[in-house]
Amino acid sequence: QVQLVETGGGLVQAGGSLRLSCAASGRTFSNYAMGWFRQAPGKEREFVAAVSRYGESIYYGDSVKGRFTISRDNNKNTVNLQMNSLKPEDTAVYYCAAKYGSWTRYQSDYAYWGQGTQVTVSS
Repeated sequence: QVQLVETGGGLVQAGGSLRLSCAASGRTFSNYAMGWFRQAPGKEREFVAAVSRYGESIYYGDSVKGRFTISRDNNKNTVNLQMNSLKPEDTAVYYCAAKYGSWTRYQSDYAYWGQGTQVTVSS
């Protein structure tokens, strides 16, 4: 089992920044690709970003490219999501997820999920 706990959500004005963190425990963190997903009210959960096991490869959803940065620290068992130039359409619950082995962008491939953290961007 892998336990994931997200922190860092909140309310921010459009154009502002937030940094989300996800702390992992339970298994060898470097065995898992890590992803961030989000779900806005009334919408399906969507892929935001993912990072490979040792951070050598990073991937972003089209809607966040150039604004969000994912990073991981295998010594601290954490993965972060730096979100800049936030827009009202970024408002969602953000979830951290872990997948054993290589990354994918498909949420069904991720076995472990955090409880989510709310991000609200006001216009």
